[in-house]
Amino acid sequence: MHLQERINAFAKLGQFLSQFSSKGIDKKENIEHNDLFFDGFKHQIKIAKEHNGWFKEDNILFAIEGWIKSLTKENLENWLSSYNFEDVSPKQVAIIMAGNIPLVGFHDLLCVLLSGHSVLVKQSSNDKQLLPFLGKYLEYTEPNFKGKIKFTEKKLDSFDAVIATGSNNTARYFEYYFKNKPSIIRKNRNSVAILTGNETSEQLEALSEDMFRYYGLGCRNVSKMFIPKDYNFEGFFKAMYKWKDIIHENKYANNYDYNKAVYLMSEFDMLENGFLMIKEDQSYASPIATLFYEYYENIETLKIKTETDHDLIQCIVADGFTDTEVPFGKTQKPELYDYADNIDTIAFLLKI
Repeated sequence: MHLQERINAFAKLGQFLSQFSSKGIDKKENIEHNDLFFDGFKHQIKIAKEHNGWFKEDNILFAIEGWIKSLTKENLENWLSSYNFEDVSPKQVAIIMAGNIPLVGFHDLLCVLLSGHSVLVKQSSNDKQLLPFLGKYLEYTEPNFKGKIKFTEKKLDSFDAVIATGSNNTARYFEYYFKNKPSIIRKNRNSVAILTGNETSEQLEALSEDMFRYYGLGCRNVSKMFIPKDYNFEGFFKAMYKWKDIIHENKYANNYDYNKAVYLMSEFDMLENGFLMIKEDQSYASPIATLFYEYYENIETLKIKTETDHDLIQCIVADGFTDTEVPFGKTQKPELYDYADNIDTIAFLLKI
């Protein structure tokens, strides 16, 4: 199967997914295999919501919408144009996926299949409804994919390389267990925002999207902000207000109440507005419904700190801080070339 055939198949998947967006779920004409798959995928979305209380429909559709925008023939060709696929020796690549947000492992599957390899997927129990269905759609759209997409709940065996995503604890296990295989092992990372106090209200509202989307469960969610001394929080809290209704979500509210009780009993200083707590803390990983903040003296010192801690940081949201920063409001809208942990997955797959 040629690279162009693989690209065409994923572009057709993008067309299929275009029926499922935050604007609504509407069946379109002239979508390949729609009679076989439209109602089925609609049902899978329903099952995913019921299975995982964090997977609300708006978040599932938001995740799908991101892939609708990415999976066009033009975007795929532009992304892959700088790589050489001529000497790829097909291998079987195992992927151990996280399950913190909907379809979080799709990019790895996309990379493996576009690189010409077969994929063996071990999904998280929290996110196992959507991706196998899309795998079936790919097989119908491009029959050469048949036999190249496998999902398993058993112990992984018979694979040549592995991409594994997990916590720092599971990463130690992965590193030992897969020490003799080519691998990408991903650990805990969090995203941060660098504020100067000169942000516009529009930028701060966009930052709220980086914080609250997926309830803050993703590694690309901002969990901490760095702020200058004497920062005025008034504009910040005003910008957060658009997410006030999140407190009516039971799982989020339970976390808010629990963490607030812990902070109060521990007599920690914090600010809160009824649905978000902010607390001064040097850690990067904040609990749900909490945002950590840390003061900085000057930008140059902060740059040294973020460079030193780069293994802990997934994204830096800022305006003029670094060449690799992400604009406000864009952390959950990555491009195809925005690789997790800044490890080029395609380059890895072309060398195994």
